[in-house]
Amino acid sequence: MKMRELEQRTGVNREVIRILIREGLVPQPERPARNAADYDERHVGAIAAVRQLQQTSRLTIKEIKDAIDGNGLQKPGPAAAYQQLEELLSTRFDLREARMIALSSLEERYPMAAHDAAVFARMGMLTLVDSADGLLISLPDSRLVEIWGEVRNAGFVEETGFPPENIGFYLEGAEFVARREAEVFFAMSRGELPDERAASMLHVALPLMLDFFGLLRVKAFMRNVHQSVGDGTAEK
Repeated sequence: MKMRELEQRTGVNREVIRILIREGLVPQPERPARNAADYDERHVGAIAAVRQLQQTSRLTIKEIKDAIDGNGLQKPGPAAAYQQLEELLSTRFDLREARMIALSSLEERYPMAAHDAAVFARMGMLTLVDSADGLLISLPDSRLVEIWGEVRNAGFVEETGFPPENIGFYLEGAEFVARREAEVFFAMSRGELPDERAASMLHVALPLMLDFFGLLRVKAFMRNVHQSVGDGTAEK
């Protein structure tokens, strides 16, 4: 497709698109001739991912560029932000290693990062990759470590009875919910939606359903707290 069609598909004007290409957030186009440029679905997807990060996560172009260059997010972002960064990295690179960051890069902000990552890896929550430059971790997996680092900062540490092993049950719960989500989605959409439409729907719905599920969890947690206080369980 040409630039005009790319603008129409993404709702982004050509000057902004050129900035994103220059900053390396969107791939260079194919150039069949000196003054011609061809774009494809990779460019549509990358532009959509950048816009989503800017709109929902309030990330600047510089912050996005730093993250996909392997420096992680300097300020914690929502889970959806890491999914969008993975989309950008998948578009930009062809190798799995290029979508990884050094685990050591997390330790300046979270001193227990290596320990926590090793615990989570043993529990099957994330994957660590051994390389010549040390242990590597994917962006979404690094967010798990960052989140637990923030939980630690709030006081949930081994000394108060909260080692990371305590949250192993989350994996089982996440697998169950994700499996049911996939079953429901494909049962309802099979044969009814073209692949592109289904992908577009999921792109919007998944971050929203994370928030939806999170609110249900908070409500359920508070019910259990009130019940425990009411029947004296919390004091035992």
